[in-house]
Amino acid sequence: MVKKDKSRRTEILEKAAILFHKKGYSATSVRNIAQEMKMESASLYNHIKSKQEILQAILLPIAHRYTKGIQEISNSPLTSIQQLERIIADQIRITIENIDGVSLIPNEWVHLEKTKERDALKEFLDLRNLYEKEFKKVFKKCIKEGYLRKVNVDIAVFSILSTLRWLYSWYSKNQKINPLVLETELINNLIGGLKKT
Repeated sequence: MVKKDKSRRTEILEKAAILFHKKGYSATSVRNIAQEMKMESASLYNHIKSKQEILQAILLPIAHRYTKGIQEISNSPLTSIQQLERIIADQIRITIENIDGVSLIPNEWVHLEKTKERDALKEFLDLRNLYEKEFKKVFKKCIKEGYLRKVNVDIAVFSILSTLRWLYSWYSKNQKINPLVLETELINNLIGGLKKT
């Protein structure tokens, strides 16, 4: 019985992510989500407390997944350039696996709120800041160890992360591409020109 409820909740989150992606969080009502689920709004509340809870349940696990991934990679025995490549590949994989959820990260995070259960906005921003800090640390290490040319780190990191942040938009129209080809091409495009020859 619990297993069934869990899968129903997952389905609600998936439908909500699609709607938030298409219409935006503000323009999507609980009633819209219920209609997509082919159920009454009152029945939806058996699985979720609020629209805010849905947004938190979509965005925060993704933010935690990004942060956990980058910390594991940056603490691994790989060389700094291997770490950087692996971090980019990890972000590509997360996008491919959860395109609708990831699509909410660039804009819809602003709707996260502080509730009795958690301060979701602070949690999200803390995780994002930690991710960017770790990314910069690995990038600087690549320069220091001679793998990358000396460039403006802030501009380079902004450029790479911006491309990865909006990858969902391009990938949603190009899903036939082999994920390994996508990883290889993007890694080469994003940091190939920065490598020392």
